[in-house]
Amino acid sequence: MKHIFLILFVVLNISVLFGQDKSNYIHFNKLIEVKGSEYVIATIENTGKMFETNAKYLLFINTLDGTIQRVDFPKDANIREIKQIKIDSLEINKIVVCAQTVDLDEKKGIEWDEPAQIIVLSTDGKEKTQLTEDKFFVRTWIVNQETGKIVITGHYDSNNNRKYDKTDESQILIYDLIMLKLVSKISYIETR
Repeated sequence: MKHIFLILFVVLNISVLFGQDKSNYIHFNKLIEVKGSEYVIATIENTGKMFETNAKYLLFINTLDGTIQRVDFPKDANIREIKQIKIDSLEINKIVVCAQTVDLDEKKGIEWDEPAQIIVLSTDGKEKTQLTEDKFFVRTWIVNQETGKIVITGHYDSNNNRKYDKTDESQILIYDLIMLKLVSKISYIETR
């Protein structure tokens, strides 16, 4: 019994020590080369007290002159995917980010069941365009290399209940990556 209390006492003291750490630690989680440019993208998480992430952003690092362009996301955002789309024949060179950046119920912050958005960035990070609406839940996306169009599937939360159900409208969205505009929307209601 003494051993159990001793172990419990040690574990509690260690967690208190970590909990009282006021320092922030920046984690460079991933570096991505931006082909066709002088930039590299660093994904950043700023971790502090009890390993709680309190900031997330991307740094576009110019490898020629060392300048940095910061692209911010909400503090509890979840960046799912970052992918460069480079189609030389159409003069397209963009960064596509799929991320959860919206707290629909505006209560608890951005949670795992929030919608993901598609955001397009320029190769230097200075231009940022959100393609999908906040209430559109992105499921999958792909770029057609011949046409320069991005096809996005998902559903629109038409009844505002923050979950996928029979009344929600499934959609296929097609955006032009040159103009960054919606060119086609195909809606259907799934029969289950």
